[in-house]
This record gives sequence, C-alpha cells and structure tokens, in this order.
Amino acid sequence: MSPHLTPRQALIALHIGALCFGLSGIFGKLALAAPLVIVCGRALFAVLALAPLAWRQGSRARPGALRILALCGAGLLLGGHWWSFFVAIKISGVAVATLGFASFPAFTVLLEALLFGERIQRAEWLVVALVCCGLLLVTPAFSLEASTSQGLLWAVLSGLLFAALSVSNRATTPGVAPAQAAFWQSLAILLVSLPMAAPLLLEIRTVDWLWLALLGVLCTALAHSLFVASLSVLNARTASVVFALEPVYGILLAWWLFQEQPGLRMLFGAGLIILATLLSARLQR
Repeated sequence: MSPHLTPRQALIALHIGALCFGLSGIFGKLALAAPLVIVCGRALFAVLALAPLAWRQGSRARPGALRILALCGAGLLLGGHWWSFFVAIKISGVAVATLGFASFPAFTVLLEALLFGERIQRAEWLVVALVCCGLLLVTPAFSLEASTSQGLLWAVLSGLLFAALSVSNRATTPGVAPAQAAFWQSLAILLVSLPMAAPLLLEIRTVDWLWLALLGVLCTALAHSLFVASLSVLNARTASVVFALEPVYGILLAWWLFQEQPGLRMLFGAGLIILATLLSARLQR
C-alpha cells in the first residue's frame, strides 16, 4: 500500500483495519493458549507475512538505524498492549478487559496534548465522552471483585499502551513504508517474546496454529499496515476513535458466527460510537 493516502482513503483504511482487529477477539477466543504464546505466535506469522513486502519496499528506501530502533521501541508498546489485554481477559473476562481498554481515546488526547502541544477542542472532548459512554454500554455488566479489579488495571494499562503506540507511530513512521514499519515492530515483539514462549509453543494444539496464523496475517500484518498508513494522514485522536469501532465489529461478528445476539444496551452503545466516529471525521475535514 502506498503511504501517500488522501484523508478519505485513510479513513477507509482505518475502518478496514478496525474490522480486522475486531476479528482478533474471535481468533483469540478460539485459540486455547497462554497470553504470551498468543502474542509470540501472532508476531511470528506477522513477520513472515510482512517480510516480502518489507524487503521489496526496503530496496527503494530502507529506514536508518535510529529509525529502526524507534520502530522497535514502538513495537514493544504494541506487544505490551497485546499481552496486558490478554492477561486481563484471563483474569477477569472479556467484559472487564473491554471496559479498561475503552480508556485509550482519553489517553490519546492527553498524550498528544502533552507531547505535541496540541490544544484540545471542546468537540474532541465530546468525541471522547461519546466513545467512552458507548463502550461502557457495549461492555456487559460486571461486579467489582478482587480479581475483577486486578483485571481492570491490566486492561487500563493495555489502553494506555495502545494510546502511546498511536502517538509513537505518528512521530516515528512518517516517511517509512507501512509494511516496513509493521515488520520492524512485529520483529521486535517476536525477538523479545520468543525466548520465553518457545517451550509453550511446542505444547499447543495443531488447530491453534491456524488461529495464530490468522491473527498474525489478517489481524496484525494487514490491519497494522493499514493503521500505520492512515497515521501518515490522520492524527492519532481520529485513529483512536475509528479504532473504537473494533468492539462493535467484534460484537457483530460474534452475533453472526456464534449467534451471540446483542441486547438493546449494546446496540445503543454501538450507536454512540458510530456517532463519535462521524463527528471525528467531520472535525478532521
């Protein structure tokens, strides 16, 4: 994909990427493996899928050593986001993990204001509020028990790391081909996680390799490339709001595949998120 996108193309790429990321929950649910194994396997297949594209793009313009180091650092943020989110799911379930991860748009606004000195408009606060309220409604009800509180902290950490990744990509990926950026970030995750996950990889089921491959190729290589490409045009705040549609897509996919019909509360939350997305697109223009 060309890194030179129009704003309209960037928004379309973001939505396709959000849909692919929404599939992560489906494949993660099907894969019976520890969070570290899922992270490592996902990175492994992402590297394999991205390597040919990165090699072809690198023949034209390969990032310098400092840029590669910065991309690898951003990759560790991505890996930390994956791992903490799956830990939250293991401890407290998908509901609590989704609720904690819903904090990432607010973190993104604060980080961009802090690091780039950008003034936060009232309308942007409204967008954040709509997204947070929508995700609260999309998330099923839960009770605050001890394990729930621990899982919520891990999920909030996951949201913070994803926000930091969005802001970091805006600073580190300009001028870098999307496949190049995604390759170096996935390679950093693989190199860090493989020594710890290698013994566990030998014990997972054969069918789990299929889910890990789909996570790596579809939900990571493709989705992350679209995400990085869009940030060359859009700011991280807009990207974070569009990617807030990920749980909405996940609910629709679960409804279709597993007959998990959402209630009126979830549908109303999805409507708020869509409204926030439309408002964010208007602000971007």
